[in-house]
Amino acid sequence: MAEIASVQEAVQTLITDHESVALEGFTHLIPQGAGHEIIRQGKKDLTLIRLTPDLIYDQLIGMGLVKKLIFSWGGNPGVGSLHRFRDAVEHQWPRELELEEHTHAGLANRYVAGASGLPFMVMKGYRGTDLLRNTKNAAVIDCPFTGEKVAAVAAINPDTTIIHAQQADRKGNVQLWGITGIQKEAAFSAKKVIVTVEEVVDKIEPRPHAVFLPSFTIDVVCKVPGGTYPSYALDYTKRDNQFYKKWDSISRDRNTFMNWMERHVLQTKNTEEFLRSLEGVVT
Repeated sequence: MAEIASVQEAVQTLITDHESVALEGFTHLIPQGAGHEIIRQGKKDLTLIRLTPDLIYDQLIGMGLVKKLIFSWGGNPGVGSLHRFRDAVEHQWPRELELEEHTHAGLANRYVAGASGLPFMVMKGYRGTDLLRNTKNAAVIDCPFTGEKVAAVAAINPDTTIIHAQQADRKGNVQLWGITGIQKEAAFSAKKVIVTVEEVVDKIEPRPHAVFLPSFTIDVVCKVPGGTYPSYALDYTKRDNQFYKKWDSISRDRNTFMNWMERHVLQTKNTEEFLRSLEGVVT
């Protein structure tokens, strides 16, 4: 049965320097609060994995905690560049950043292979791009049945996967619904799993099209209401589009970024204090 603990305890216990960490959620249910806790605890030399690195990875990179990024698209949704990500790539500030880029389908299939206990997954893709010349863990192979050339992507097994969900029960079972991405596969492929949730309920009521993760697949469940901000949790919180626009100017300048992180992340103890610190700042 999954343990129910604070996100501070979960990050301290399960995430170690130099490990690989996946924080997944596709536009919706992004575990921002857990990412902030990684920053507060100063975990170092991390390899981060995510289909769509956005604001939380921009923050982790800008704070110098990331040595490598495995990803398939990086940007501020609807706005443009991730400036801390770009600064690390172009100017090695605050440190050099190693990149491993895939397509969405390619990285998703790496999770599927890892979750399935397979060494690799076969797909049609990558051909006609320069990714095969520049990306590790993707290759062209001959189909043993038809002779057709297909792409193969190696399984990925994060040391720790973190996802956010709407509900958990007191036994540590988890349910999420709405726009779901690769959370299930990212969790099943990982060696350790942390799930932050909006609430802990006595009994989970099944919902149509929901994803259910049984307790035995999870190590720790953490109650972190509002832990997706500025992303959202369907039926609980709303996406703050203004914050995504504001982040462009915050992150563009190194000093402005560092001052913002000091004020709103490093000087706050948890997500509740973080959200309170933003009151009246982003409108």
